[in-house]
Amino acid sequence: MSAFESFPLGQPGFVNNILDRAAHLRTKDEKLFALESDPRTRAYVVHRDSLVVRKEGDASRALLTIDEALKFGANPGTIFLGLRDGVAVFGMGISQPAVEKLMNRDDVAVSELRGMAMQGLVPPNELSAIAMAKSMVNWHQRHSYCANCGQRTAMKEGGWKRECPGCKAEHFPRTDPVVIMLVTHGDKCLLGRAQRFLPGMYSCLAGFVEAAETIEDAVRREVFEEAGIRCTDVSYYMTQPWPYPSSLMIGCAARALNEDIVVDRTELEDARWFDRDEARLMITRKHPDGLAGPHPFAIAHHLLGRWVHGGGNGGK
Repeated sequence: MSAFESFPLGQPGFVNNILDRAAHLRTKDEKLFALESDPRTRAYVVHRDSLVVRKEGDASRALLTIDEALKFGANPGTIFLGLRDGVAVFGMGISQPAVEKLMNRDDVAVSELRGMAMQGLVPPNELSAIAMAKSMVNWHQRHSYCANCGQRTAMKEGGWKRECPGCKAEHFPRTDPVVIMLVTHGDKCLLGRAQRFLPGMYSCLAGFVEAAETIEDAVRREVFEEAGIRCTDVSYYMTQPWPYPSSLMIGCAARALNEDIVVDRTELEDARWFDRDEARLMITRKHPDGLAGPHPFAIAHHLLGRWVHGGGNGGK
């Protein structure tokens, strides 16, 4: 199955959650311990931006039994992600030394999640649960100590809270909001490229929402800061969880009020206007100059694709 088939328009990666989060079970320690011991229970094991998978011939299996996960060296602390058809699913981390021991094995692989998803090596309907595991494991690894008094905190409520035994402060996972927007002016759209992008790739502009800032203001500010374009008529399209490390991409469209681009070179390598026909060639990888749009895995592809097919600002 190609990436275009795996992520049809309006369905980027990480948006189709197959789990019942079953939040009512998070405070029931005895029930969670029992679920961990259930042979039907499964777990996703993540290491930084990678996923530990069981190799089965030419295929890979991301959902491991708890026993498999522990034998591979996963940390014993589990994070309750929810239920899939009544069966518990947990998230688990794994240390660098344990990962190194897996490198020469034929029955297991540690592969970068984004690459696996873009190549269709992970079922699209599992990506949301894996994103949850990745975000939560990363949060626990970065928040082991109390920000209030400095003592080591303890995992509580199935991994959805950390509690300080000293000052009793409670710490909860956070998600960082990011606006990502397609700005149009008549029959043209504004795309930029960062230095880290693959050669020839252009994408939508994006940036973090700041404190006490509305989504609309964040869109207008980021577009002006990065490209010198004033815009209006900001509208919402859809969101995409983005576990790098734990963001929520808020997809928007906006209409430009001017055309003269002034690129902030600390943010972008280049920014330019593309007409609808050129954008269509870019997202289908048929541009004669080798230019390309964002991968269907990312929400930016869907913002651009919707406009190319007549939707979004400027589509009427």
